[in-house]
Amino acid sequence: MLGIDTNILVRFLVRDDEAQFEKARRLIRREIAAGRRVFVSQLVLLETEWVLRSRYGLRKIEIIAAVSGLLDANDVQFEDEPAIEEVLFVWKDRSVGFADCLIGARNKRLGCSATATLDVKASQLPGFIAA
Repeated sequence: MLGIDTNILVRFLVRDDEAQFEKARRLIRREIAAGRRVFVSQLVLLETEWVLRSRYGLRKIEIIAAVSGLLDANDVQFEDEPAIEEVLFVWKDRSVGFADCLIGARNKRLGCSATATLDVKASQLPGFIAA
């Protein structure tokens, strides 16, 4: 299994630079052809969401569709896929940030009874408490 960095994932998803897209595509295809999966860590996913939203202006629904498509791919493995699925489910109908949803899901999966926050919006998420 080969871990990929944010720049590989973003170039693969947005295809805004044909040469870099081709490098990313070839790298991913090479791994798949060798019977290996590509790995997306939660840090890479967090950074990817930020880049897609802030740099490329993608809307939440477009980001959710892109991540959902990757989750459905057999050749891509996410760090703690059930947590990512939970994040997408919680995030889609709320006005909080992706990062808050990811932090809450990750903390829950690591055994935290709750996540304390000073963020009023985040405190409304399941598993969060206002500090």
